Amino acid sequence: MRIIIAGAGEVGFHLAKLLSYESQNITLIDSRKESLTYADNHLDIKVLKGDATSISVLRDAKVETSDLVIGVTSSETTNITLCLLAKQMGCKKTIARISNIEFIDNKELIKFSELGIDEMISPEELAATEIQLLLDQSAFFDTYEFEAGALMMVGVTLPEDAPFIGKSVKDAANIFPGLHFMPIAMQRVGTQFTLIPRGDTVFKDKDKVYFVIDKEGVDDLYKLTGKKKEEIKNVMILGGSKVGFNAARDLCAKKFNVKLIEKNKEKAFDISDSLPNVLVINGDGRNLELLEEESLESMDAFIAVTGNSETNIMSCLMARSKNIKKTIALVENMDYFQLSQSIGVDTLINKKLLAANNIFRYVRRGEVVALTRLNNLNAEILEFEVKATSKVNGKIIRELEFPRAAIIGGIVRDGIGNIALGDFRIEEGDRVVVCCLPDSISKIERLFI
Repeated sequence: MRIIIAGAGEVGFHLAKLLSYESQNITLIDSRKESLTYADNHLDIKVLKGDATSISVLRDAKVETSDLVIGVTSSETTNITLCLLAKQMGCKKTIARISNIEFIDNKELIKFSELGIDEMISPEELAATEIQLLLDQSAFFDTYEFEAGALMMVGVTLPEDAPFIGKSVKDAANIFPGLHFMPIAMQRVGTQFTLIPRGDTVFKDKDKVYFVIDKEGVDDLYKLTGKKKEEIKNVMILGGSKVGFNAARDLCAKKFNVKLIEKNKEKAFDISDSLPNVLVINGDGRNLELLEEESLESMDAFIAVTGNSETNIMSCLMARSKNIKKTIALVENMDYFQLSQSIGVDTLINKKLLAANNIFRYVRRGEVVALTRLNNLNAEILEFEVKATSKVNGKIIRELEFPRAAIIGGIVRDGIGNIALGDFRIEEGDRVVVCCLPDSISKIERLFI
């Protein structure tokens, strides 16, 4: 694919890096020479200095023959204008990064697609949504919803007292005959190797395992993993960033009791005016005495989303020392993901990764309607819509020439999630959730074209 990315900041550079690994034809546009120099020296891509909304610059980037234009500059106006111009000049698909979520909430009313913007993403809103999901399923360190929760992906680290430690996947499934969950990926403790589990794969202590579950599978999975469903009601948020603001707003709408600590006095007052149901405290959240004065010990969850990754991690560790049930830290450095479990923070979230997941489905072949990459695992979960022309249409799962490095986690049919076994017949219109390692992605894509 020929892809143009405007904006060589954190999100743009991360996207360019991921896409260049897959041998995509990437052009990165930015007005800052230093950002482009770094990208040019580290990535196998073309760089172009200039204004992304300049018609001459877009012509130099060959926008008329491009498959995808992604606007992820820090300017919402630039991203929107870029997409409008690119679509008029012949680009097939466009994606704009925005900060005003009213645009996303009203995209059917405004009909942005008719104007030339196929998709709008807000990394901050994606992070806030991720936080809400993690609190809803507090025993899990990673979550992702398919089709409004008809199926859900969850990640869990197996404790040594889990009832099925030492048992195979097949044996574990026999404990719950009406199967409502499917293990789709795992990583052994102390390794970086991602394993796609089969029937004879044995679960071991401290395995990091990802499951696909239907709506009835949550309770089964709690029993099977030995985890307890903790009730989360009182939440403390450190940092009044866009992520913190959006998370506080969403959690209040879900009837959580939210305290938000913001160091900047003016910003704290603005948040207090905008979110009257949130208790906003103006102070330095790195001060343990302040946290204790604000009843840190009575909190069920602590969420650190300041602009400093190290501050977020350290404050979560302070919260953990007070036996807080759930800690979540926003980080920018992807290397920290390898440390999350060992250092004691329950979950790390990263805006770049969330944005990349949202955008990557436009790069995959086949009708991909959702995609997520597993944190610190070398695997992707894709949701394909089955077309009449798809090779899987009308086929029973066990008859498919499915690569060993991939597995079907579940199928959504008519809005209902199904954990599909070998005798399940796939039909047109089904939404199929597949987990696969990188070397099998192209084979999987061909099955759904």
